[in-house]
Amino acid sequence: MDTQSSQISSSQGFTDGQNSAAKESKLSVNDLIHWRDPKKSGVVFGLSLLLLLSLAAFSVISVVSYMLLALLCVTITFRIYKSVVQAVQKSTEGHPFRELIEKDVTIPPETFRKHVDTSLTHINRALKQMSRLFLVEDLVDSLKLAVVMWMLTYVGAVFNGITILILADILLFAIPPVYEKNKTQIDHYIDLVRTQVNNTIAKLQEKLPGAMKRSKTE
Repeated sequence: MDTQSSQISSSQGFTDGQNSAAKESKLSVNDLIHWRDPKKSGVVFGLSLLLLLSLAAFSVISVVSYMLLALLCVTITFRIYKSVVQAVQKSTEGHPFRELIEKDVTIPPETFRKHVDTSLTHINRALKQMSRLFLVEDLVDSLKLAVVMWMLTYVGAVFNGITILILADILLFAIPPVYEKNKTQIDHYIDLVRTQVNNTIAKLQEKLPGAMKRSKTE
C-alpha cells in the first residue's frame, strides 16, 4: 500500500513538473520579448538578428552549412579534448555526450497527430476566409484586403523579404517594453484611431448596397 501511494505521489509530482515546465515554456517567449531577463533576451535577439543579417548577405544553403559546420567543429573539438583528458588521467568517464545520445529525441505519434490536426484547422480556416474575401461575400472586407495588398506593393518595392523580417525582429523586441512603460498613453491613442476607423467603416457600409444587405441580415 505504501509502495502504491509513493508511486502515485511520484507520478503526480512528475505530472506537476511537466505541467509547470510546459507553463514556463509557454511564458518564455513573452518573457523574452518583454526583457524579463535581459541576458537571455539579449542573446536571443542578437542571435536572431545575426541569423537574419547572414541570410541577407549569403544564401540560405551557405548560412545553414556554416552553422552546422561550426556546431560540428565545436562537438568534435570537445570530443577530442575529453578523450585526451581521459587518456592522460586514465579515467573511465566514457563518451562526453552519453546523456544526450541516450536521450529520446523521437516525436511521439500522438504529438505529431495533435500538431497536424491543429495545423489542418488553421489551414481550413484560412482557406475559408480567403474564399470569403476573394469571392466578395462582404464588399467592405474585400475592399479592406485590396487596400492592404495595394499598400504592400509599395512596401515590397522598398524592402525585400529579409529586410522586412529584420525590421520585424527589431520591432518584436523593441515595442513590448516601450508599450509596457507607456501603456496608458498608447492605449488612449489606439482607442482614438480605432474609433475613427470604425466611424469611417460605418459610413462606407451605409453607402455600399452589399454591406447594407449584410447589416440588415445581421
